Amino acid sequence: MRSSGLLLLKFLFFFSPILTGFQVKGAFVGTYGINYGRIADNIPSPDKVVLLLKQAKIRNVRIYDADHTVLQAFSGTGLDLVVGLPNGFLKEMSSNADHALTWVKDNVQSFLPNTRIRGIAIGNEVLGGGDSELSGALLGAAKNVYNALKKMNLEETVQITTAHSQAVFANSYPPSSCIFKENVVQFMKPLLEFFNQIGSPFCLNAYPFLAYTYNPTQIDINYALFKPTEGIYDPKTNLRYDNMLDAQIDAAYMALEDAGFKEMEVMITETGWASKGDSDEPAATPENARTYNYNLRKRLAKKKGTPLRPKTVLKAYIFALFNENSKPGKSSETHFGLFKPDGTISYDIGFNSLKSDASKYPFSSSKAASCYVALVISISVFLVMI
Repeated sequence: MRSSGLLLLKFLFFFSPILTGFQVKGAFVGTYGINYGRIADNIPSPDKVVLLLKQAKIRNVRIYDADHTVLQAFSGTGLDLVVGLPNGFLKEMSSNADHALTWVKDNVQSFLPNTRIRGIAIGNEVLGGGDSELSGALLGAAKNVYNALKKMNLEETVQITTAHSQAVFANSYPPSSCIFKENVVQFMKPLLEFFNQIGSPFCLNAYPFLAYTYNPTQIDINYALFKPTEGIYDPKTNLRYDNMLDAQIDAAYMALEDAGFKEMEVMITETGWASKGDSDEPAATPENARTYNYNLRKRLAKKKGTPLRPKTVLKAYIFALFNENSKPGKSSETHFGLFKPDGTISYDIGFNSLKSDASKYPFSSSKAASCYVALVISISVFLVMI
C-alpha cells in the first residue's frame, strides 16, 4: 500500500504544473481581448471591473499604464494583463537602464506571480506621429526594459511589444502595395530586428471606423462592418477581401515582408467602432457599433487567419471596455465602450451587464492552484500515515 501511495504522490506532483496553471507563457491566450482604458471619472472600481471581465469570460486585458490599484485588483484573478509604459517615460527609459530596471521591479516583478502580467507595451503609436526625438527613444526603451526582465529571468514570461497606428504606412490599398513610410523606416527596421530576435509580434491599431469616416464616398460601409459585400480584389496576390479589417492586417503583413520580416505575426491591439460621434461622424451609431463588434466577435471565434496568412490565427484586443468621458478630441473618442460607466451594456453583442453576485463565477487559476496544493498536502499526510 505504501508503494502504491508513493506512485500516486509522484503522479500528483508530476502533473501539478499543468493543474495549477502556473506555467502560462506569452501575452495572449485564445483570440479575444479587451482594452481597459480609464480616462474617465465615472467608471467602476477595478475590483468591479474584474468581476465584469470574469462574467464576460474575457481573459486578455490591456491597460495603458501600470496603476497599482489595478494591478492589486487583478491579483489572484487568473486574468492575463498587459501593462503599458506611457510615451512620457520613453526618453528616460531609453537613456537610463537603471531607471528601466527600477520601473520593472516596482511595476512588474513586485506583483508577480499573483497578478498575471504577461506583457509590457512600450509606448503607444509612437512611430509615424511626427516626434522624431520620441521615435528615436522607442528602441532604446524597449531594449532596456527587456534587459531588465532578463536580469530577473522574466523574459520568457513577460512579452515586450509596442502598438502602431496606420500612420506608419505609406499606402495600404490594395494590401499588396503597402510599405512603411520613408520617414518611419529608419526607426521601424531596427525595432523590427530587435522584436524578431525576441519573438515579439507586430502590434497594429486598426480601425475600419476611422477609414470609413475619412472616406465615406469611397468605402462601402458593409465592407467596414463585416456585412455581405462584393469586397475588394487584390490583383497582385489574387486575393479577395470581404471585410476591411482583414485587408488592413494583410497590408501590414505586406509592409513587413517588404521590410524583410515575412514571418512576423501581426496582432491587433486596438479595434472598435464608436456608438456616438460628432455631426461629421454619421457612422458612429449604436447599431453600427453593435454590428461591427458582434461580427468581429464571431470572426475571432472562428480562430482563422486572413486571406494572406490563413494559418495564422487572428488575435485582437477590442477598444474598449468602457465609454471614457474624459478623453479629449471628437465625441466619438468617448463612445467606444462595450459597457457604459454603470456596468450596463452599451448594446447587445452577447455580454451581460455587471452583476453584484460573484459566487457563480469559477475560481481563479490562483485560487484553484491553492486548493490543489492543499489537496496534495492532505493526500501526502494521509499516505505517509498508512
